[in-house]
Amino acid sequence: MTCDEHHCITCGDDGVPMRVLRVDAGRALALCEDEAGAHSSVEIALVDPVAVGDTLLVHAGTALTRLEGAAA
Repeated sequence: MTCDEHHCITCGDDGVPMRVLRVDAGRALALCEDEAGAHSSVEIALVDPVAVGDTLLVHAGTALTRLEGAAA
């Protein structure tokens, strides 16, 4: 096991990079897609504002940070 920017040190799970497809700012939610094409509803309050096309690091249904550059 390695620790890096995609790994949760609290529970041991990995964060998943997801691309924002749609934003519901009123509910602080975004419809996101992972690299396999699976869609999930993600809480975005911690990284707001979020725009369509942004890449977020998602863990347990919550966006933890916005990924930029090579990490995205």
